[in-house]
Amino acid sequence: MLKHQKLDITERIVGRLKDTGVDLYLDNQLIGHVELPNGFQVELQPNYEQEATRVFQHFMAPDDAEPRYTDCDEGGWC
Repeated sequence: MLKHQKLDITERIVGRLKDTGVDLYLDNQLIGHVELPNGFQVELQPNYEQEATRVFQHFMAPDDAEPRYTDCDEGGWC
């Protein structure tokens, strides 16, 4: 006979920012939504920035104008 049981899945839940709040997922399956008030702000660590429902990371990258390798052929051999 089967009986109802309860399993703690809290640590497996992933939240994704959406227009009106946070969608909650378990193994890529939408399981719920947390509604957030208009104008909500997200507190982020340095080098991260929120714009509307998007989160961006600031980082340093090499300038494309500086060639890393010289004398390489078209196949990638240097």
